[in-house]
Amino acid sequence: MGFRTPSIGIIGGSGLDDTDILEGRTERYVDTPYGKPSDALILGKIKNVDCVLLARHGRQHTIMPSNVNYQANIWALREEGCTHLLVTTACGSLRDEIQPGDIVIIDQFIDRTTRRVQTLYDGQATSPAGVCHIPMAEPFCNRTREVLLEVARSLGVKCHTRGTMLSIEGPRFSSRAESLMFRQWGADVINMTTVPEVVLAKEAGLCYASIAMATDYDCWKEHEEAVCVDNVLKTMKENANKASSILLTAVPQISQMDWAQTIKTLKVSSSVMLPKH
Repeated sequence: MGFRTPSIGIIGGSGLDDTDILEGRTERYVDTPYGKPSDALILGKIKNVDCVLLARHGRQHTIMPSNVNYQANIWALREEGCTHLLVTTACGSLRDEIQPGDIVIIDQFIDRTTRRVQTLYDGQATSPAGVCHIPMAEPFCNRTREVLLEVARSLGVKCHTRGTMLSIEGPRFSSRAESLMFRQWGADVINMTTVPEVVLAKEAGLCYASIAMATDYDCWKEHEEAVCVDNVLKTMKENANKASSILLTAVPQISQMDWAQTIKTLKVSSSVMLPKH
C-alpha cells in the first residue's frame, strides 16, 4: 500500500481564477451544510494530478469579500477529497521592497475583519458537534509553502519567502491612517480574504498555502498613486501568469511527496471540546 496521492484544491482570487490551467474539465455544483459555495467546482487535472478549482468571488466576480461563503467553500473542497489548498490572492504592499508584481508566500496573518464566521463548529444542527479552539501560531502549511518557494525560485519569479498578511473587512480600501498603522503593527501585505479562509482550512485539516500577488502600495506611500481598482486589475493582468506557472509546476511536485505525517498532525480532534453527556 503506497501513500495516498494528494488531491489539490485551488481557490482562485481576483484575476487569478483561470480555469484553463486544468485539463479535462468538468463542472460540479454542490451544496454543503453551510449553503452553496461561491460557484461550481471545476474538476480536472494538472499534469495528471486531480485538482479542484473554485473561484473565490464566483466566476463572474459578483461576490464581495464579506459575502464569500468561506465555510461552504472549504467544506466542499474537503468533501471532494482535497488534501491540499493552494490559493491565490491579490494584495496591497505595505513595504517598499515588496513591489507591484512581486509574489509573497505569506506565513502569518493579522485579522481586522469584523463580520465573518471563523469556525466550521458554529453550533448549527447540521455542523460538526462541539466547540473548536484551533491553535493558530502557524496558520499556513510550511511544507507546502516550501514547495511553492522552491518552484518560484526555479522559475525565476521574484518571490518573498515570508510575510504577514493583514486582512481587512472591506470592501473599501484603507484610510491612510490605517495603512500607516498596519505598517507599524508589522504587517507586510494587505487583503480582504485570507481570514477566515486559512482558519477554516486549518480546522478542516487541509494543507493550506497562499500565493499573494502584490498589485499596489495601498495608500501609505508618499508620491505614489493610491490604490484603485483600475490599477489593481492592470497589474493583475500583467502578472497573473506568474501564479499560474507556479501552480502548474508545484502541483506535480506536491503529488510526488508523502504527506501522511503532515496530514496526521493537522487532525483537529484535540482542539474540539465536545458537549458533556
